[in-house]
Amino acid sequence: MTERIYEAQNRAFSLLEEKGLDTGSVRILMEYVTGHSHASLLANMRTPLTEEQQRNFWRKVDELLEGKPVQYVIGHEIFYGRKYNVNEHVLIPRPETEELIVEALERMKRLFHKPDLSIADIGTGSGAIAITMKLESPEARVTATDISEPALQVAKQNATELKAAIHFKEGDLSVPIANQTWDVVLSNPPYIARSEASEMTDTVLDYEPHSALFAEEDGLYCYRKLAEQLPKLMNKPGLIGVEIGHAQGKAVYNLFAESFPNAVIEMVKDINGKNRMLFCEIRE
Repeated sequence: MTERIYEAQNRAFSLLEEKGLDTGSVRILMEYVTGHSHASLLANMRTPLTEEQQRNFWRKVDELLEGKPVQYVIGHEIFYGRKYNVNEHVLIPRPETEELIVEALERMKRLFHKPDLSIADIGTGSGAIAITMKLESPEARVTATDISEPALQVAKQNATELKAAIHFKEGDLSVPIANQTWDVVLSNPPYIARSEASEMTDTVLDYEPHSALFAEEDGLYCYRKLAEQLPKLMNKPGLIGVEIGHAQGKAVYNLFAESFPNAVIEMVKDINGKNRMLFCEIRE
């Protein structure tokens, strides 16, 4: 039986709601299947789905009902207004990381007086931070690292499709970039303590890469290593920006304050009022 768009959406919505899953993914999936924008979809709610669209929609709804994130089901996510390929090898880019970039760009304008900055993104995943920084600062020289070769393949594909010239290096944290000094280093490292896994949704735990989620030492391992490694790699002036767990601010602050005693270190809240970023400004 042929379904109209609104009929299929309503039925899928009810099925997801019954299982306590994210019902907002239904609209995203329907836009993907039909090729409509959000506004166009609203204007075409009574349009019948083609047989192919209907088959494709319900096949992918089955994946949603298994708890698979819609971004992995459709293979992409929008970040900073651009489309990024994502799969099980990379974290799904999140709005909080967009805030990290906005804040970094503002601080760069204030701190530096040259356009050709050297920028490193440590633990790049899908490449979202590195690619956005390059496209928003075209004269910058951007390098991205990741310990996961499959993740780097995703990042390289995104850089190619978005026409961003990025230098990619495989390796752990700052090790691949230790052969030079940097103006800006950004990172959204794994920062969730393994003890917090029970508080996370099955959708995240079952599908997103644990190596990009969890860190030892109550989630502080990567911050401690970065605080140890970066002092000899930063130019003056220099800027470090990291995304943090909302309860980790004081601990991460102390790690960087010990390594950069003369720097201006500041925690920044996200749009929800939670500590989400830490910036370390290294002055002359």
